[in-house]
Amino acid sequence: MTHATEPRELNVAPGSIVVVRDEEWLVTSAEQGADGWLLRVRGLSELVADTTATFYQSLDDIAVLDPAAAKIVADGSSGYRESRLWLEALLRKTPFPYGDRTVTVSTQMLADSLGYQRAAVAKALDPQHIRPRILLADAVGLGKTLEIGMILSELVRRGRGERILIVTPKHVLEQMQHELWCRFALPFVRLDSAGIQKVRQKLPATRNPFTYYKRAIISIDTLKSPRYKAHLARHPWDVVVIDESHNLTNVGTQNNELARLLAPNTEALILASATPHNGREESFAELLRLLDPTAVAADGTFTKQDVQNLLIRRHRHHDEVAAEVGSDWAERAEPVHLLVQPSPAENAVAQELSQVWLHPKDGPSPYSGETKGLFPWTLAKAFLSSPAALRESINQRRDKLRDGSPEQHVELAALNTLSDLNDKAFTESAGKQAALVSRLKDIGVGPKSSTRAVVFGERVATLKWLAELLPAALGLKPENIAMLHGGLSDVEQLAIVDSFKLETSPIRVLVTGDVASEGVNLHAQCHNLIHYDIPWSLIRIEQRNGRVDRYGQKFPPVISSLILEPADPEFSGDLRVLSRLLERENLAHTTLGDVASLMGKHCVTEEESAIRDVLAGKATLDDQVRTVEDLLDGDDFDAFFAQLDAEDAPELPVLPRQSLYRDDIGFLDEALRAAYNDVPHAAPTAGGIGWTVHANHGIAELIPPPDLRQRLANLPQNYREQGNIDTRLKLATNVQVGDAQLRAARQGKGINNTTWPEAHFLGPLHPVLDWASDRALSALGRNQIFALRGEVDAVTVVLMGTLMNRRGQLVSRVFSTVEFHDPERPSLAFTRPLENLDFLLTDTGLKPGTANPGPIPDPDRFQHLIPLAVANATQSMKLVLGEQERTANERLAQWRHRADRWHSGADQLELFGTARKKVDKYAQRIAEEQRLAESLAPTQQLVRPLLVIVPGKDQ
Repeated sequence: MTHATEPRELNVAPGSIVVVRDEEWLVTSAEQGADGWLLRVRGLSELVADTTATFYQSLDDIAVLDPAAAKIVADGSSGYRESRLWLEALLRKTPFPYGDRTVTVSTQMLADSLGYQRAAVAKALDPQHIRPRILLADAVGLGKTLEIGMILSELVRRGRGERILIVTPKHVLEQMQHELWCRFALPFVRLDSAGIQKVRQKLPATRNPFTYYKRAIISIDTLKSPRYKAHLARHPWDVVVIDESHNLTNVGTQNNELARLLAPNTEALILASATPHNGREESFAELLRLLDPTAVAADGTFTKQDVQNLLIRRHRHHDEVAAEVGSDWAERAEPVHLLVQPSPAENAVAQELSQVWLHPKDGPSPYSGETKGLFPWTLAKAFLSSPAALRESINQRRDKLRDGSPEQHVELAALNTLSDLNDKAFTESAGKQAALVSRLKDIGVGPKSSTRAVVFGERVATLKWLAELLPAALGLKPENIAMLHGGLSDVEQLAIVDSFKLETSPIRVLVTGDVASEGVNLHAQCHNLIHYDIPWSLIRIEQRNGRVDRYGQKFPPVISSLILEPADPEFSGDLRVLSRLLERENLAHTTLGDVASLMGKHCVTEEESAIRDVLAGKATLDDQVRTVEDLLDGDDFDAFFAQLDAEDAPELPVLPRQSLYRDDIGFLDEALRAAYNDVPHAAPTAGGIGWTVHANHGIAELIPPPDLRQRLANLPQNYREQGNIDTRLKLATNVQVGDAQLRAARQGKGINNTTWPEAHFLGPLHPVLDWASDRALSALGRNQIFALRGEVDAVTVVLMGTLMNRRGQLVSRVFSTVEFHDPERPSLAFTRPLENLDFLLTDTGLKPGTANPGPIPDPDRFQHLIPLAVANATQSMKLVLGEQERTANERLAQWRHRADRWHSGADQLELFGTARKKVDKYAQRIAEEQRLAESLAPTQQLVRPLLVIVPGKDQ
C-alpha cells in the first residue's frame, strides 16, 4: 500500500522514493518553489528503470512513500549480498551534507593530496558563504586545474554539481577536459568548433544546448556570441567555472557582460587567475561583486577581510607550498641570458633604424603618421624578432601610403631603404637564428636525442621563418618542428599541444607565439624554454616561463633568452633594458612568486608601452619597475594585494573511507554479479557483459550494456571515439595502476597513441559506479527494507535522519539505532546515536566472510516496530538536527546582516544620474541574493529506516 502526504506537505528529499504515474522513482534532487515541489528523479521500477525525469507538484500527483510504513523483507541472499549492495548504493546516492567541511572524495582521485590544495577546497566550502564562491589566485604553476577538480568533486558528492559549465580559453579546452575526466572521473562535453557542429546536427535550432548537455566545457570566445548568451540567460547552473578570469574585470566588455550574466545564475562560482587584478580597485571590486555583491560597499570600497573571505593566493615559495611540492617541482635553474651579435647585414639594418628612425640627429623620424614616437619602435621590435617580421611590418606600412603627399614620399623612401638593407639579412645566417640553433644544440636537441624545447616568438612571420629553417639546421625532419599560433583553429591547436605532451611525439621543438603563454601545460616532456623574442612585459615573461616551470616538473626548468646586441651604441644601450627586465622577473619569482605588481600595470599592453618609454629614453627602468622592497612598503592597491599572500588558509580534515566494501572495485564486482545472475563474465548473447577482473594487474573490463552506453554518451569525445568504449571499457581499479596508466599515456602508450589512458581510473564518482548503484537499488520493491542477523542483544533498527533546505539540498545527516529488547513491549525501546555505520561490518551479517543460514523466518512479526523506531529516532534526532539547523540559520542571519549593512551604506550616499542607476543595479543583485538565501534556509527533517538487525540466536 502506498502512503503519501497531502500535496503542499510533501516531506521529500534526495534519497526519498516517490510514486508518480504508478511508477517508482528515486529522488535525486528536490526544490521547493512558490507553486510546490520540483523533483528530479531516476526510475526504479522495471518500466522506467534508468530513466530520468522531472516532475512538478502542481502538474503531477506525487506520492511520497511513508518511511514509517516500510515493509520488512528477509534477506536470503548468500552472505547477505543483497542487503549489503542495497545499503551501500543508498549511501552512495545520498548526498554528503553541504554543511560538513570534511574532504570526502577529492583525495581518493588521481591527484596528489597536497595540503595547500586542500586549503583551496576549504575556502570554497566555507559555510560562511551562502553558496560556494572563490577566486583561485595562486601563482602560475601551482595547479589551479587540480584545485578546480577537487572542488568540483566535493560539490558533486554533496549533490551540488549536477549542472556544471566550464569556460576557458579555446587552446586549453581539451587539457581541462582531459584532467577532469582522467583524474577526477568528471566527464564534460567539449563544445569546441567540432563539438558545436555536432550539437547543431543533433538539436533543433531552437533547442537550448545547455539543457541537453548538463556538463559542458566551452571557450569564452564562443560563449560571447549573442546566440549562446540568450541560451545562458534561461538556464541555471549548479557550478560555473571561469578560467583566466582576469579578462572579466573591465566593465562594459563582452567578457564582463558574460560573467555578470552567469554569476547570479549559478549556485557555485569558481574564478581562476594567476593575475587576478589589473591594479585598479574599481576593476577588482567588479570581480568581488561577481562572487558576492555584498563584499563591496555601495561606495565601491572593500576591506582586506572582504577579499580574504573570497580569495586564496599562494606562490611557489610559500612555506606551505615549498614544503609539499618537493621533487614534484624542481627548482628553476639559473637563467641563461645570451647576448647575440648580429650579422653584418643585420647590423646595417640596426644602424639605419637607430640613426634614421629611433634617434635621428636632424628632426623627427620619417614616419608621416600621428604617433611619431610609436611606429619607429614597432619597426625596432619587428627587427629584434626576425628579418621576416621586419619585412612584414615594412610591407604593411607601405601598403597604407597611398595619397602621395610629400611626407609620405619621404617615409616611403626611408622604408624602401630599410627594406633593401633587410633583404640582405635573409642571405646570411641571421644572428639570433644562428644563436638559437647553437643554443638548441647545446641543450641536446638533435636527430638522436629526445630532448625538447619550447621557443617563444612574438610574430607569426618569425614562427614560420624558424619552422622552415630549423629542420635542416638541426639535422631534423620537418615533423620534428611544430608551429603553434592563434591563426590555427582550436582543433589544430589542441592537436599540437596534445602531441607535445606525449613521450612518443616526433616534436622536438615547439615554436609558438603567446597563444601558448596562458594555461597550456608543456612540462610533461620538456624543461627547456627559450625566449627568442623578449616580451616587453614582466607578466608575459612569467606566463611563458610557467609553461615548463610548474608543479609536476621533475627536472630543473632551464629558461634561456636571446638578446640582440647591435653594434650601434645607442640601439645596443636601449636593449640592455631587456636584460635587466629578465633579471627582475627572476628575482620577483623567487621572492614574491608573482611579478604583476612590480610595474603596477597588470596589463601586457600597458607594460609594453611603459618599457617602450624606457627604451625611448622617456623614463628609467627604476621609474617603471619597482623593487620587491618598494612594493611591500607601498600604500597603493598593489601593496594592499601583496599582503594577502601572508594568510594561511585552513585545511579540511579528510573523511576516512565509509563503505561496506574495502574498495570500489569490490562493490562494482559484487553489484554486477548480483545483477547478472553471477555470470557477468559471459558474452552479451549469453546474458552477460563480458565482465573480467584482472586482479594481479589492477585492470577490469566489461562490454557496456545499452543502459550504460546511454550514460557514457557524454564522456569526452576523443576518449569515446579513440577508445571505442561502447565495445569494451577498461578500468584501472586502484590509484597506483591509474597513475601508471596516465604515465603510460604520456609516453605514447595510451589509446591509439594519444594522452587518453587505455584503462580509466575507477574513482568514487565514476559513471560506472553510479550505474551499478542504481541497479543495486532495484533489488528491493516499493518501500521495503531488508532484515538480517547480527551479533546484537536486541532487535535493532538502523535509521538515517536528514535536514534539508527549501531547495531540497541536504544540509545535515545523522544516523542512529533503535533497540527493542522486548518486541512485545516496544515502549521500552532504546535509541542510540551513531557517528558512522562501522558497526555493521563487525556486529552484523554484513561482516566480511559471514554466511547466511537462510532468510529470517516470519519477518512480519517485527513490522510493528518500524513506525515506533521512526518516531523514536525522529524525537532523538531532533536535538542534533535542531542544533545544526540553528547553526545554518545563524550563517544566513550573518549574510542578511551584511546585506542590511550594504543597504544602510547605500541609503547614506547622495547619488545622482548614472551613479544612482549603478547602485540601484547592485541593490537588485543583492535582493536576488537575499531571495536565494531564504531558499537555502533549513525547512524539514526526514527520518527513514535503513535496516533491521535481528539477534543471531533468533531463528
